[in-house]
Amino acid sequence: MSNQTAIVTGANSGMGLATTIELARQGYHVIMACRSEKRGQEALQEAVRQSGSSAIELMLCDLGSLESIRQFARTFRERHDRLDVLVNNAGVVMVKRKETSDGFEQSIGINHLGHFLLTLLLIEPLKVAKQGRVVNVSSGAYKAGKIHFEDPHLHKSYNPIKSYAQSKLANVLFTRALARKLSDTSVTVNCLHPGAVGTSIGVDRNTGFGTRIMAFVGKLPFFLSPEEGAGTAVYLATSPEVVGITGRYFYQQKEQQLKKHAVDDASAERFWIWSEEQVGLKPDEKL
Repeated sequence: MSNQTAIVTGANSGMGLATTIELARQGYHVIMACRSEKRGQEALQEAVRQSGSSAIELMLCDLGSLESIRQFARTFRERHDRLDVLVNNAGVVMVKRKETSDGFEQSIGINHLGHFLLTLLLIEPLKVAKQGRVVNVSSGAYKAGKIHFEDPHLHKSYNPIKSYAQSKLANVLFTRALARKLSDTSVTVNCLHPGAVGTSIGVDRNTGFGTRIMAFVGKLPFFLSPEEGAGTAVYLATSPEVVGITGRYFYQQKEQQLKKHAVDDASAERFWIWSEEQVGLKPDEKL
């Protein structure tokens, strides 16, 4: 795996850190995309210590800021001409409604729109790779999700479950739509449910303090460790078993059948167009 490059978003804790460590162990040059310099540097030191690899670097990226995402993509492309793996791992769930710096409700803004823009800005480096892979960390919460086209930023009626479930359905719709649009390339796009993982997803983005909660309360009566939760993401990023497989949803390293509302291609295309408009995608950035 020498000379292969991977980006992991939300890499400073939980599954993101675990994914970073495992990819580094497997010989990838890993870029940790983190919002906080302080927490990112601490996580970088821990990743180097646990992986035994020095081929790990920190690059700042705030998925709640379109300008920060664009700056990250510009810097990456100045330093690297190829991207082998993009793991869109970062995620939030907000007890109270909050907005990003661009005025998006935070769950849809960070969990979906931020990763939507980041991925599209990195399509060309992914195409240069022998077999570029995009791995989107979704959740079984997508099953309860609905895209609220009449009020996607939930100005009128907000609750954290509604918000989070919408964003996780968004991850699935994005995965399938992007896979279709890249079907004539070597780039694959897949998503996953990590299981019921104890992570820092409920921690306040500004202060770093808050309550650790499950990414999704599944049928399991216990929390998985971040390492266990990261297992399927690492599998989709590295395994020869999924070469050429795209547009699928996985749990515990096995493909799962999606619910009917998650395979509605017309809804996915409508949502794609809405997403392009929200992030201000330029004509030459569109697929």
